[in-house]
Amino acid sequence: METRNWTINTYMNKEIINTVIRNRKSIYPKDYSGEEIPDQVIQEILLNANYAPTHRLTQPWFFKVYKNESKQKLIDVVSKIDESKLSKIKLSKFIQKVNDSNAIISIFLNRDEKERLPEWEEIAAVSMSVQNMWLTCYANNIGSYWSTPSFLKEYGELIDLSINETSLGFFFMGVYDHKESPKLRDDISSKVEWI
Repeated sequence: METRNWTINTYMNKEIINTVIRNRKSIYPKDYSGEEIPDQVIQEILLNANYAPTHRLTQPWFFKVYKNESKQKLIDVVSKIDESKLSKIKLSKFIQKVNDSNAIISIFLNRDEKERLPEWEEIAAVSMSVQNMWLTCYANNIGSYWSTPSFLKEYGELIDLSINETSLGFFFMGVYDHKESPKLRDDISSKVEWI
């Protein structure tokens, strides 16, 4: 039997991908520099999101991008949520995050209307799409943070989502003065059983 040669592809450096995966982390809006993220970089982030794994090619993700003046539209929508669902304090914190971010991407699930897959598979596909966004942000020195506030249902109703569509959160982004810091993870051997 022939032995496979495990040399590194000339166009793919495994150390780079290991670094990106192992150092990606949430960077919160208060730490963003205020510098502009070029539209072509946001396009690249979204293009990479579109390449997530998707069973039966349902591609169940879609996004809305808020940037510059349109950030106020997001604030206006969220400000309409009843105070019993979103307190003034939480609204104020949300508005601050929006203002501190250069761009915010709303993340949505577009559930397969025929329900050929369990819903969890499609949520997982959207999550992998967001992971692709996160990794692309890291590679471009962009801080990012996926927020899933308690008012997502109300937000979805206010923007007239269809019955098969669900808001899964907000992806805040801003240019970040990149600093490596250790990530807290349990040893992988505590989570794996070799059979």
